[in-house]
Amino acid sequence: MYNYNELKVINPSFDSKLTSLILELDYLRKKEIKLDVPPVLFMELKEIFHLFESIGSLRIEGNRTTVFDYIESKVENKKKQNIIEIENNEKALLFIEENISNLKIDRAFLSQLHKILMENLGYPPMYEGSRNPGEYRKINVKISGSNFLPPDIATVTLYMEELFEFINRDDLPQYDLIKVAIAHHRFAWIHPFDNGNGRMARLLTYAMLLKYGFMKSIKTRILNPTAVFCNNRQKYYEMLNKADNGEESNLILWSEYMLEGIKNEIEKIDRLSQYDYLAGYILKPLIKKGYEKNHLDSEEYKILSYTIDKRIIKAEDIKKILSLGAGMSDSVKTSRIAKRLLEKGFIRKESENSRKYALSLSNKFFLKILSEIFEEKGFISKFLTRSEE
Repeated sequence: MYNYNELKVINPSFDSKLTSLILELDYLRKKEIKLDVPPVLFMELKEIFHLFESIGSLRIEGNRTTVFDYIESKVENKKKQNIIEIENNEKALLFIEENISNLKIDRAFLSQLHKILMENLGYPPMYEGSRNPGEYRKINVKISGSNFLPPDIATVTLYMEELFEFINRDDLPQYDLIKVAIAHHRFAWIHPFDNGNGRMARLLTYAMLLKYGFMKSIKTRILNPTAVFCNNRQKYYEMLNKADNGEESNLILWSEYMLEGIKNEIEKIDRLSQYDYLAGYILKPLIKKGYEKNHLDSEEYKILSYTIDKRIIKAEDIKKILSLGAGMSDSVKTSRIAKRLLEKGFIRKESENSRKYALSLSNKFFLKILSEIFEEKGFISKFLTRSEE
């Protein structure tokens, strides 16, 4: 049976590990990030990390889709249930980013998120949808593989209102991160929906981090908090279970586990906003591998190498790279090459009507290679790229 414990912030000692983590994360929250990457390229990176976040969250729940499976499904335009789950999670992340500054985290907000997550999904036990999207569960449930029994349905609304009051309460800023950790656990403990509670708990964490200022501008920071839990699902569940008894010592352990993971992810991914790092460690290896695997011909490789060095190129640069003249035939050839690169997803216009171009990562071969490089560099776990035995 579950045991109710008062929902409250905890006060770690000044010299504790948790206090150190709070101070380090508060520094990262206030740290000014000067975006050094062409905005169009950075937004593509952000979309890719939304994908990583979504696949990671779904794989924790048992979805077996890897990054590579997902890329192939997009190419083949297949709409299987496991792919719809991932696409819905991406839509939910976008909904949070577009609305979090104007909306409270309350029942209406979470209801809309749950509806987005469950759209076009079949019902359990075969599928991962909900019979009542956006509504609290109407039956008592058991969690598969766990000894924990969630609260009775008669208490769900009361406990959720308590949680919303806790999240939106005007506490001192130093409690924000503790509240993120405790709210994640409490939501999972209440288990308010008939399905999708794990996904919702991780979306709630994302929403709270944004609400508490970890992305003052969504154009300058990438967040991937689900990565905290991907490397070791068993550890994630063990730490959640430890906190179930409500003892402050176990809540501190849970908070340390979660905040240390978030800190490591933020420090790691913030490097991608610096172009020297991105170009040297990610983009140049990307096109080199693309060329070695024959996804790029020699002309394309030269143009993309130059694009990485210059960040933004024009049609005139393509002429110079390929030693073309100023005649009509050479201008036509230049236009054809630019069009070909655009169609293949190797470059993208800086803006809709622009004649300037930045490197693009949307080509399916690039996405595959990029996933391999991100795994090599420790940005994503092999959990996202490897099929489970």
